[in-house]
Amino acid sequence: MPTDIHALCSLRDWVRWGASQFNAAGLSFGHGADNALDESLNLVLHALHLDHSLPDSYLDCRVTEEEARDILHLLLRRMQERLPAAYLTGRTWFAGLEFIVNPQVLVPRSPLAELIEQGFAPWLEPEAIERALDLCTGSGCIALAIAQYLPQAQVDGVDLSPAALEVAELNRQRLELAEQVQFYCADLYAGLPAEARYQLIISNPPYVAREEYLGLAEEYRHEPRMGLEAADAGLEIVIRILRGAAQFLAPDGILIVEVGSSAETLQQRYPEVPFLWLEFERGGDGVFLLSRQQLTDYPF
Repeated sequence: MPTDIHALCSLRDWVRWGASQFNAAGLSFGHGADNALDESLNLVLHALHLDHSLPDSYLDCRVTEEEARDILHLLLRRMQERLPAAYLTGRTWFAGLEFIVNPQVLVPRSPLAELIEQGFAPWLEPEAIERALDLCTGSGCIALAIAQYLPQAQVDGVDLSPAALEVAELNRQRLELAEQVQFYCADLYAGLPAEARYQLIISNPPYVAREEYLGLAEEYRHEPRMGLEAADAGLEIVIRILRGAAQFLAPDGILIVEVGSSAETLQQRYPEVPFLWLEFERGGDGVFLLSRQQLTDYPF
């Protein structure tokens, strides 16, 4: 730690120092930034009430003593508490949109953002998506991003956690999507109207096996455990989603689920099922797609 914070004069000095300290402390990244330099930049800008639209030349501006103390406080918290940076700032980005987050919800980081931005083409005609369902919605980021990119669609989001849905409601109000998005506090399909039919059911459910969860970096264990860990080798929730999806899908509907590290386990469990594993330009894997017909053809 610096014995004299006056030795760090500019924003650039603080960003560099923070990155060096983060690496020395062995922090884990993956909640919005994947490296120490970007993480440090995010926190320094937040401490100064600035954003990434700041011209690069401004990084050479000097900080005041009060500003230096604010920066130091935030960087030290990141190292000492091992909190994801998004919990320290209360904000994160997903699919080009800013979302409120806190420790009651996972920090959004799913490759599903890429599908949303593309309107789910070519798997669906974007203009033809009238209703979509987001299971295990958490902060509401997937449901709300779908509504933002597909303004003609009505979107339902479901989560078992009342605390998570409080965050989702804050995001719904912030993005002014109350007329387009409805949230349900329920166990998967249990709280939905029986007549509901969706062209798209999508989910980033808990899929981490217990052994894997216990080995996660400390940053991930600050997130709600119920949003990460699932029984039955990580497949319990995924299998329940598979079993109920056909009932709520329109005839031409599709199911898209992120299963991450449990992809191989799922494929081994159902070797006969023709899972379509999607690829992403910006990275990410473990996301499958099945049609309604395929869901009815194979027992789960």
